[in-house]
Amino acid sequence: MKSSKFKFTKPTLASVRSTAFDYFVIAGGSVIYALSVVIFTSPNNIAPGGLTGISTMLNYMFSVPIGAFIFILNIPLFVWGAIENGFNFLTKTIIGTAFISVAIDALSPVLPAYTGDTILASIFGGILNGAGLGFIFYRGGSTGGTDIIALNIHKRMPHISTGNIILLADIVILIMVFFVYNSLESVLYAVITIFVSIKVIDTISYGTSRGNGKLMFIITNNYQEISNGIMKDLERGVTLLDGEGAYSGEKKRIIMCAVRPQQVFRITSAVKKIDRNAFIIVTTAGTIRGEGFARKDE
Repeated sequence: MKSSKFKFTKPTLASVRSTAFDYFVIAGGSVIYALSVVIFTSPNNIAPGGLTGISTMLNYMFSVPIGAFIFILNIPLFVWGAIENGFNFLTKTIIGTAFISVAIDALSPVLPAYTGDTILASIFGGILNGAGLGFIFYRGGSTGGTDIIALNIHKRMPHISTGNIILLADIVILIMVFFVYNSLESVLYAVITIFVSIKVIDTISYGTSRGNGKLMFIITNNYQEISNGIMKDLERGVTLLDGEGAYSGEKKRIIMCAVRPQQVFRITSAVKKIDRNAFIIVTTAGTIRGEGFARKDE
């Protein structure tokens, strides 16, 4: 599959540093996520959705290592994702999944399990789960699993949203939870964990309001290539504004784009790879109404 020009350029020192920081944050998020599994969810028979939930149930039934099986279950999905989207798409996903797998199995023997109030376990498990995933997502990483399934199905059937696919997968896993643990309470605790996790992810990724975000202004001679990249790879709308340099009198095209906070670094690094001299302004937008953000009636 042919790579987008928006994604592939010769690496620079700044881009290498940015990538290294990405992986540092992803590794930190993986440790936080592992704390959720090792301390709170697994010891209390709480399956937090996704392949982690399936691996938690396998651990309960067969005493297999959770981290190792998260990675093993992801392998066929990695292959499918590479076929559909190219290997470059999967780089951070594979690394993020590996970090989580290693962190869970490395911390399991050394950290104490919380076996007190199960409601507290489900709540704090959800908080750490969401915080870990939030940091991973914020730096462009992923944990594979249902994310890859949802993306690939959505690519084939665009009328089905990725969110609905992930929701359906979690419902299937919750049904499995009932039969594996033979307990309705285990299902309800898992729902609490998933709900809290989603709220924490949203808070880290979007702030406290679903309608807030960042407004970016990009002044560059490569406005067409960059605009196409933002629209195609990030699925964000772009507006081109006419401008003129007051000193030079030179006509300019200005890219204006409303994005989520976690998308700023991706756009900035991609722009700098295409045009090192691009002038970028990023400002906070307190409220954004419209497609991709808060609904107009919210």
